[in-house]
This record gives sequence, structure tokens and C-alpha cells, in this order.
Amino acid sequence: MAAQLDEVSIRPATAADADDIARVDIASWRSAYSEILPGNYLASLDPTERAELWRRSVENTSMLVAETRRGAVGFTSVGPSRDEDAEDGDLEIYAIYLHPAAWGKGVARDLMRTVLADVPGNASVTLWILQENERAQHFYRRHGFAHDGTERIDDIGGKPMTQLRYRR
Repeated sequence: MAAQLDEVSIRPATAADADDIARVDIASWRSAYSEILPGNYLASLDPTERAELWRRSVENTSMLVAETRRGAVGFTSVGPSRDEDAEDGDLEIYAIYLHPAAWGKGVARDLMRTVLADVPGNASVTLWILQENERAQHFYRRHGFAHDGTERIDDIGGKPMTQLRYRR
């Protein structure tokens, strides 16, 4: 049986959380994308660089951290949609990542519910997902998102990757 997590709380992120967010981010990428992205790319993810990216993001987006008494176990980042066809007020979930130790424990569900509770009733919410990431696609479908037919190709670690846009 999987180990239980300590009680999880969700709160707004601050710049002081950047190092913990980077730790969660890298652990999540290395585990979730180990069969999808090149290993040398995943190994090259730098905690200092990622922390700086998340420090800037905390200042410019709405970020939440899920934490236990031992520290951060997940986070999400949301802001105005960056899609070309977005309408005023449309939102985009830029990131939602959990430390692999928190997978399957309801933390992502709680983060998603917290994010969606703050979405105005008429706003569309989009997110981008790697086509090969079936686990994430299933998670988002359970929360009312669906692939809207829009795709893009991004170079990630020197490999062209198809991303699917999901919308709710």
C-alpha cells in the first residue's frame, strides 16, 4: 500500500517558494516524461535556473502551492490565455505539477478544484498537454476539459513534440 501524505494545505505561492517549486517541477518532469523526452534533457534540468523562472512567474501569474508540514508537494500557475484566438478574460493553466510521491493522493484534484473555483462563469480555461502524456489527458478530462482540435509542435530537449490544447 502506498504511503499516505501528511495533511496537505493549498495557499498562494510567494517568491520564497521558488526553490521548492523548482524541486517539485524537476522531479515531476523527470518522472512523468522519462519515457517521452530525451533522458539527457531531463538530466540537464537545472534547479537554480528553474527556481529563477518560478520566482519571476510568482510575480506575474496566479500561483498556488500545495504543501505538507515537510514542504511543497505540488503547485499550479494560472494567468491570461496566451493563445492567439483567446478572448478577453480567457485563462490558461500554465502548469500543474506534483512531486511523484504525491501522485494519486488527491493533491492535483484539490489544486484543480481550487483553481477552477476562482474562474468567472463565462471564462474559458485552456491548457496544453503533450500528446504522449495519457495520464495527464485522463486527469484533465475528469475535470471537464476536452481536446478542442488545436495542436502545436514545440521543440523540447531537441525533440519536436506535439502538444494538444484542452479547453473547458
